[in-house]
Amino acid sequence: MREFFDDDDTTELSLEQMLLRTLTPEIINKQDANSEVLGEKEEPGSAIPDVLPILPLRGLVVYPQVVVPLTIGQQRSIHLVDEVVTGDQKMIGLITSKNPELEQPNPEDLYSIGTAALVHRLFRAPDGTIRLVVQGIARYRIVEYIQTEPYLKAKVELIPETVEEGTEIEALARSARSQFEHIAEMIPSIPRELVAAVLSLEDPLQIVYTIANFQRMELADAQELLEIDSVSQKLLKLAGILAHEIEVLEIGQKIQNEARTEIEKVQREYFLREQLKAIQKELGEADEQQAEVEEFRKKIAAAKMPEEAEKQALQELDRLSRLPTSAAEYGVIRTYLDWLVSLPWSITSSDNLDIAHARQVLDQDHYGLEDVKERILEYLAVRKLRLERSAEILEEEDSIRRVREGVILCFIGPPGVGKTSLGRSIAHAMGRKFIRISLGGIRDEAEIRGHRRTYIGALPGRIIQALRRIESRNPVFMLDEVDKLVFDFHGDPASALLEVLDPEQNQEFRDNYIEVPFDLSQVMFITTANTLETIPGPLLDRMEVIHISGYTEREKMAIARNYLIPRQIKENGLRESEIKFTDEALEKIIRSYTREAGVRNLEREIGAVCRKVVTKIAEGKTDQVEVTPEVVKEFLGREQYFSTEEIAERTSIPGVATGLAWTPAGGDILFIEATSMPGSKGFQLTGSLGNVMQESARAALSYVRSRAAELGLDSKFFDKSDIHLHIPAGAQPKDGPSAGVTIATALVSLISQRPVKSEVGMTGEITLRGQVLPVGGIKEKVLAAHRSGLKTIILPTKNKPDLDDLPEEVRKEMNFIFANTIEDVLNAALEPEKQAKLKLATEKPKRKPAKKITPQPAMD
Repeated sequence: MREFFDDDDTTELSLEQMLLRTLTPEIINKQDANSEVLGEKEEPGSAIPDVLPILPLRGLVVYPQVVVPLTIGQQRSIHLVDEVVTGDQKMIGLITSKNPELEQPNPEDLYSIGTAALVHRLFRAPDGTIRLVVQGIARYRIVEYIQTEPYLKAKVELIPETVEEGTEIEALARSARSQFEHIAEMIPSIPRELVAAVLSLEDPLQIVYTIANFQRMELADAQELLEIDSVSQKLLKLAGILAHEIEVLEIGQKIQNEARTEIEKVQREYFLREQLKAIQKELGEADEQQAEVEEFRKKIAAAKMPEEAEKQALQELDRLSRLPTSAAEYGVIRTYLDWLVSLPWSITSSDNLDIAHARQVLDQDHYGLEDVKERILEYLAVRKLRLERSAEILEEEDSIRRVREGVILCFIGPPGVGKTSLGRSIAHAMGRKFIRISLGGIRDEAEIRGHRRTYIGALPGRIIQALRRIESRNPVFMLDEVDKLVFDFHGDPASALLEVLDPEQNQEFRDNYIEVPFDLSQVMFITTANTLETIPGPLLDRMEVIHISGYTEREKMAIARNYLIPRQIKENGLRESEIKFTDEALEKIIRSYTREAGVRNLEREIGAVCRKVVTKIAEGKTDQVEVTPEVVKEFLGREQYFSTEEIAERTSIPGVATGLAWTPAGGDILFIEATSMPGSKGFQLTGSLGNVMQESARAALSYVRSRAAELGLDSKFFDKSDIHLHIPAGAQPKDGPSAGVTIATALVSLISQRPVKSEVGMTGEITLRGQVLPVGGIKEKVLAAHRSGLKTIILPTKNKPDLDDLPEEVRKEMNFIFANTIEDVLNAALEPEKQAKLKLATEKPKRKPAKKITPQPAMD
C-alpha cells in the first residue's frame, strides 16, 4: 500500500482494513474511539462542486474508486481539512506534486490533473497530526487557482473516462489480473485475500485503478496512468509496468536462489565434516586436520631449525590446530608453516677441497681469467686449512668478532667475458649447488626481503625462495646485474641487499615473511656488473671487487677453438669432420666482423657460419667444408670493421687524432676532429659531450693558445679563425677528462698542418701548464687499441704500473710511450714537419668527377 506522509509516521490502520476499505463498495462503519465518520459513499461525478480546496500530495497518486489513508501534518493542510469537515460536501481535490522533495509546493509545482475525493473518516492523533480515510471519486482538470492562502483553492472541470467494450478490453483486463497474480506469488507479503478480491473484479476501469493502487511504479508512470482517458490505453500502459516488475522480481528471485544454494552447500559441508569427525572419533581414528597437524609436527622436528625458528613454528602450529579448516586464516598459517619446514635449515653440500681438482675444472671451463681462478683457489685453501685446524679455532673463538665463513665477490667486466658462466664453473669446482637470480630492473625491496604476512598473497623474497628451490644452505649464489637495480619512489632494493651481502650481518638475515633469522653466512655470494658507477657506495664497500677485462685476439682464438666452435657444432647438429675453421678464417671473423671485449658476438658469427654449412649439407651440395677467409666473406657478407685502414684514412688529414676511451663494453677508440673557418676566436664543441669533457677541451685550447709561440704556431691564427671541435658518434654521450691530450694534439695538428701518425693512440688528462695526468681504465683502453690495430700508445708516465695488468702478448706487440708533458705527446704523435708536407703533397685525396644525373619523371 502506497501512502502520502505529510509529516512523521503515526498510528496506521491495519493492512487488512485498508484492503477491505479499498475494495468494498461501502465504507466500514465501525468507529474507533478518536475517529468519526464524516461522509457517505458518492457515485463518481455526483455533487462535485466547480471549486475545490486543493490538497497537494507528495510521492502519491490517488485514483478514482479506491480508498486511501492519508496523514496530514502541515498547518495549511490541517486548516484545509478542518474547514472541509465542518462543511456540507466533505469534498477535496487531491493532486500530486511534480517534485516529492518540496515541503510546500506552489501551483506551478503541481500536475494539472488530479482526483476529487470524499473524506470518509478523520482521526486526530495525540501528536497533532490528522489521519484521513478518503475515497477517490472522479478525475478533474484544474482550470485556474483562485486562492493560495491559507490553502490552495481552484476552479476544476471533470474529465470523463472513455470506457470501451469488446473482446480486446476483456483480454487486456484478464491479462492484467493474471500478471498481478504472478507478482503476488513472488511477493509473500501480499495477502491471498487481496489477490482473490482483484481476481473477482469485472469492471476494467476498477481493475486498472485497483492494481495501480497496490503496484510499485515510478511517480511519472502513476500520473500518466491517471491522465490517460481511454481504458484500453490504461490497460496497455499497466501491462507494460507489470511486465517490467515481473522481470525484476524474477531476476531478484534467481539471485536469492543462487545465494541460498551456496549457503546451503556450505552448511551441508560443515555438517558433513562435523559428522565425519564424530564418526572418526568413535572409531578411534584421527581426522584430516589432526593428521595434517601431526605431519607438520614431524617435519618441524626433522628440519632441525634454530631455537627461535622452531619456537615460532610450534606456536603457529598450535594456532593451526585450534582453527577450523574453513577459517580464512587457516590457509595463511598452513602456507607459512609449509615455507618454514621446507627451508634448508641444516642441509649443506660437502665442499670438494681438492685444490688440484678445482684448478683443473676452472681451466677446463674457462680460458684465462687468472685473477678469478686464483681467488677461488685461495678460498678453498683457507677452507681446507680451517677445517684441519678447527679445534684450535674453537678455542680462540671471539663472541664479538665472529668467524666469517662465506665470501662475497663482485665480478666487474664488459658483456660477454664469461662472468655468469664463471659462477657455474666455481660451483662445479667446489662441489656446491648453483643458483642464479637476475636483479636487473628490480625496484621494490620486497623482492629481496619479502612481504609481510598481513598482505594477501604474501611470499618470501627472492633470496629465501631461491634457497628453498636449491635445497642447500651453502650454495654458490649469483646475483646477476647488480648494477642495474632501480632506485626510485617505489623503493630501494640496494639497501635491502646490504644485510644480505654483509658478512657481519647475514648470519641472521630476517625475511619479512619468515620473521625468523636464517643463516646466510655459508653462502658464497657472487655479484656481476658491467660498471661500478651505478652501484651504491655502501653496497660496493661490502663486496670484494674483481675486474674482468676483455680478451685479446690470441685469447679469442683459443676460446673459439676450445669452447665456441665445439658448442656451435653440437648445437647445429654437425659432426667435427664436416666443418673445419682455419686460423686465418677465425682471425678474419675476429678482426672484420666483431669488435668487442667479450666473445658473445664472435660466437654468433661462428654459429652463422655453421648454419650456412648445415644448409649446404642438407641440400646435398657438399659433405664437408673448410672455412677459409674467402668462405667467411661468402657466408657473412661484407666486412663490418676495417681496422687500421679506417684509422689511416681518417688521420691522414691534419686536425684528426685517435684517442682511447673506456666504456662499459670494455673500451674503444674514438676520433677527435678539429677544423677551422674564418672568424675571430670562436670555439664550438659538438658530439654529445659531457661537462667534464667540455672543460677538458677548453683547457686544451687555452694551453695551445698560451704556448703557440713555443709550439711553433702562428699566433695570429686565433684572431682570424673560429675552431670547431667534433667527436663523431654524436648519438652516444661522452664524458671524462682522459681525452685532454688527444684534443690538444688535434688542435696543434690543425694549426700546424702536421698530420697525426696513423698507428698512434693516446689518453691522458691535461692541465693548463701542459702536464699530463694519469687516468683510469688503462687495461681496457689498451686492449681496445690492440683490437683496432694500433701499434703505438701514448700514456701518462704515472700509468706505467698499469701495464703489469696487460697480457704478455699485448705488451710485446705494442710500443708504449710515456709522457710527462704535452710536448712529449706532440713529439711522439705528430709527423715531422718536412715529412708532413711531403705526405700532404703525395696523399691528397683524389676526387672522382661528379656523375651527371639525368632527371627522372615523377611517379604517382
